[in-house]
Amino acid sequence: MTTQLSVNLNAVAMLRNRRDLPWPDVAHLGRIALKAGASGLTVHPRPDQRHIRFTDLPVLRALIDDEFPQAEFNIEGYPTEDFLALCEATEPEQVTLVPDDPSQATSDHGWDFAQHQDFLKGVVARLKGKGMRVSLFADGDGSEAAVKAAVATGTDRIELYTGPYGGCFDDPDRAKAEIERLGLTADAALAHGLGINAGHDLTVANLPALVKRIPALAEVSIGHGLTADALEYGMAETVRRFRRACGQAV
Repeated sequence: MTTQLSVNLNAVAMLRNRRDLPWPDVAHLGRIALKAGASGLTVHPRPDQRHIRFTDLPVLRALIDDEFPQAEFNIEGYPTEDFLALCEATEPEQVTLVPDDPSQATSDHGWDFAQHQDFLKGVVARLKGKGMRVSLFADGDGSEAAVKAAVATGTDRIELYTGPYGGCFDDPDRAKAEIERLGLTADAALAHGLGINAGHDLTVANLPALVKRIPALAEVSIGHGLTADALEYGMAETVRRFRRACGQAV
């Protein structure tokens, strides 16, 4: 199984939003990423629209449908009624649900599946009933009990929150410990029939070890590190670099 790369466009959109101007063009950068072999695009439309705007969603949906029909659109966010309505209007291939407070700068923890199980069951059923794959943000803490509670929601996949792993870029020993915790969580999820995604603070440097430990990793969605590299290497070459880090032949 080859790990697929979904390019998160939030950081590109945040840069655009610094001025009342249409550049950098989010859809154009998405097109470059897909031409370079990215398997899909990810966005996280927050209520304040501080990066991705609601008006970006139909544009990106049309880009994929018209030019890259093999690619996938992944929309992530906290499942308010407004968010769910956006998803139903846009019809992404995948919806990733995160437990964020709207005021958070970025996602920084997974769901408490036991506490929110009934709530998530209803949301997951609603989205799957519309033909969307569902992934739930999950802490990579090695807890099989949490994985079992996630399974009970009816989700298709979990997305491992890799922030703690990405944060120990200068501590190899701690990185090994974090990657093993992620791996144990993935092992439990796979044993219970869940697919595995991952995301947050992943880089060209730390991706290969993650993919090696979790060879069944289906997809990584990467925005901040990828956008930072794109300032140096350009979007197309950066996508190729990340694809190689995922183990893809480029």
